[in-house]
Amino acid sequence: MAENTAAWEPGTPSAAELVVLDMAGTTVADGGLVELAFDAAARRLGVEPGTADHAQKLAYVRATMGESKISVFRHLFGEENAARRANQAFEEAYGELVDGGRIAPVPGAREAIEALRAAGRTVVLTTGFARVTQDAILDALGWRGLVALTLCPADAGGRGRPYPDMVLAALLRTGAADDVRRIAVAGDTSYDMLSGRRAGAGTVAGVLTGAHDTAQLTAAGATHILGSVAELPALLGVI
Repeated sequence: MAENTAAWEPGTPSAAELVVLDMAGTTVADGGLVELAFDAAARRLGVEPGTADHAQKLAYVRATMGESKISVFRHLFGEENAARRANQAFEEAYGELVDGGRIAPVPGAREAIEALRAAGRTVVLTTGFARVTQDAILDALGWRGLVALTLCPADAGGRGRPYPDMVLAALLRTGAADDVRRIAVAGDTSYDMLSGRRAGAGTVAGVLTGAHDTAQLTAAGATHILGSVAELPALLGVI
């Protein structure tokens, strides 16, 4: 019987060699901490909850979940110093919430990562947060050393999602795949999907445990929709 090689074409899920995963909303459940931290940042710059200005800015934060947070604040506050003050306040508030035990792994996330690694796939965790916040999350979950590499926007030249930079940096730093189509990207936001598609990833999976729904993820280019990252190993042919 002739061997069926179709499953090993570079763009098929089972061919993925490098798996790039988002953190908050995808592998990490933070229970709306982004919005709580935004409130703290907004207050520091004089934007009070309950005002029209606050509502408008919060709507933008929700719409751009997954984007580099400093980029979001540059859009919201315009002037660079104000944006940096807001970003610092946001990161400090989020870090305090993390330290207070307000985050947990998405159910099955660690097991999925371990299954992928056991099957020889290289896994990288990415975030739109600053490195100090990413490290606080990793420490709170006991995830130091869980994956081959962790990346924040600053690690990839400063541009976060929806740019492809972090996905491509994961490929360049790990050397885990010989073709961008052998990359799988998973995330919970439209920006995760755009980043994966722009990087040329063969599999771009949207998960429904975070900010955006099926319609938003599909419109942004998701190749697959999953209930959660726990379903990713099966999609990638890892039993």
